[in-house]
Amino acid sequence: MALIPITPPEKAEGKLAELYASAEHFFGTVPNNVQLLGVSPTVLENQLYFAQYFMTHPTLSAPLLSMIRMLVSKACKSQYCDSFNVALLTKFGFSPEQIQGARTDPEKAPLGEKDKAMLLFVLKATDEPHAVASSDVDKLRALGWANADIFDAVAHGARAVGTNIIFDAFKIDQELA
Repeated sequence: MALIPITPPEKAEGKLAELYASAEHFFGTVPNNVQLLGVSPTVLENQLYFAQYFMTHPTLSAPLLSMIRMLVSKACKSQYCDSFNVALLTKFGFSPEQIQGARTDPEKAPLGEKDKAMLLFVLKATDEPHAVASSDVDKLRALGWANADIFDAVAHGARAVGTNIIFDAFKIDQELA
């Protein structure tokens, strides 16, 4: 049970009910993470906008973004987000062996060269931001990534770190299968 009260979808009113409806349209349900963020409808609205932006990103694929979130969540020891993204990767067609391989060694992530380079860069940026060098960014540019793509991917990973902290601090409940 979360440490702060959440409003279940059937009791939501006004702006929160609208945001829950939007989340249900995205996910087919109102996941626990949405309900926890709903404690602050403005924060939830911002998160849903952010999610929509990345769901329609022209160059950062959904599998790449889910892989980023899963591995960032693993590094943060966030069980909720880790499990949530494992489920998404499974829906994208990745096998349990492929997912576990990436979890054990991100270099083995089942992504193309370009996406894998971005994944590894984001993991470096979220784990050791002071270690990022211009050569790291140059490598991504050489693979065809635009500056905005590089920035967006790091912003996505950094935001995952922040949401992991929120979910873990307030003891979000795992989704029921």
